[in-house]
Amino acid sequence: MRRSALAHLANWKDKTNRKSLVIRGARQVGKSYLVRLFAAEQKFDLCEINLELNDDYRDCFASKDPHTIISLIELKSGKKIQPGKTLLFLDEIQAAPEVLAVLRYLYELMPQLHIIAAGSLLEFVLEEHSFSMPVGRIEYMHLGPMTFKEYLGGVDKSGLSEFVGSLDLGKKMPSVLHKELLSQFKRYLAVGGMPEAVQVYRDTGSLLEVDSVKQSILLTYRDDFSKYGKRINHIRLQKVFQKLPGIVGKKLKYVSIDRTEKPSEIKKALHLLSLARIYYPVLHTSANGIPLGAEANEKFQKPLFLDVGLLNKACGLSFVDIDQCEDITLVNAGAVCEQFVGQHLLFSGEYYDEPELYYWTREKRQASSEVDYLLSVGTRIIPVEVKSGKSGTLKSLNVFLKEKNLDFALRFNADLPSYHPADFSLPGVSGTFHLLSLPLYLVEETKRLVKMVECR
Repeated sequence: MRRSALAHLANWKDKTNRKSLVIRGARQVGKSYLVRLFAAEQKFDLCEINLELNDDYRDCFASKDPHTIISLIELKSGKKIQPGKTLLFLDEIQAAPEVLAVLRYLYELMPQLHIIAAGSLLEFVLEEHSFSMPVGRIEYMHLGPMTFKEYLGGVDKSGLSEFVGSLDLGKKMPSVLHKELLSQFKRYLAVGGMPEAVQVYRDTGSLLEVDSVKQSILLTYRDDFSKYGKRINHIRLQKVFQKLPGIVGKKLKYVSIDRTEKPSEIKKALHLLSLARIYYPVLHTSANGIPLGAEANEKFQKPLFLDVGLLNKACGLSFVDIDQCEDITLVNAGAVCEQFVGQHLLFSGEYYDEPELYYWTREKRQASSEVDYLLSVGTRIIPVEVKSGKSGTLKSLNVFLKEKNLDFALRFNADLPSYHPADFSLPGVSGTFHLLSLPLYLVEETKRLVKMVECR
């Protein structure tokens, strides 16, 4: 199954100042598969070392001399390592964190060698490392679940994926394709973007088999709690993990997770889950300018789960529940669609950018407002509304735009794409701003389509 990250890896391969690449992401998002596919496509001789399964390789990196390191790896693995022809892949590098420091010497004295490292719980190492990190000698790449377009390609619907990627707002969209994409979108909500789940669905067509895979992944995450060391009580951590899917799209309140636990303990558990990339905090920002994170307030946040398919499994939702809902934006009180849009916007930046997402809220008695997400496109701040279906006043968008003196907003729903200039009036909806309304399945094309509208 193809990932768009392959293009990023190809660019990395050809850099004149190429550094060792460290891929960061949650367990089972496809890091190892991606590297193997990349090596095959670029015709590299792959030397893969799993430092979790083969911890005896750690001694190969005891020296600071790259030539000694490579010689030892060659003797132990039985594979010839040739700079320019070999891709050295150090998988599960968090099991031997001291190897990260050695990447500095490999970069400085053997820059022609292509090296990629990956780890599932790498954030724990990066937060508490006791060794000297090779600052400026390595670069990071952040990988999330498969996107909707990648899913389409994975289930042999590449034509639809290409259509989405080239859609022109200036041309009328055929309703038959809109209906088909909505149908596939609902399937994606049930399957999700975890590569193994997509693979099983493509091979079997069975959503029951997919459910089994998703349950296995959720249990794997839970079993990983034992690897978090003595940082926190496992039972408390499991309790927080189980509660998170049910509060996606809502303001995070510690009492909603467990009234009997101290807020400081719940906060600690959430931090660990965020390090594992299972949960992402969507932080409130005042949004008076960019970068949006400059005015972020960690006291106000909404949780985002890793993947919409895992979210639905954890919440007990099936494809039947999704498919039979008359307004898809209302499934599970809108949380499912908010998760779908959120996880795509979270990873909508460059692969080297740390994934981050923000929202805006104003809490006043009898005058509260909330904008689901905020997006920055160039120097513009764009409010994003997800939960307004085919009706709704878009009141919060109006409040935000007037307060910030902005004039452009984005809405996702199940309708055909449309663009409404200022002072528009729709059935049940009115506004004095420009509104770009996109079907949910176009979320990956957001920045491209916003720029297309700007050029009109």
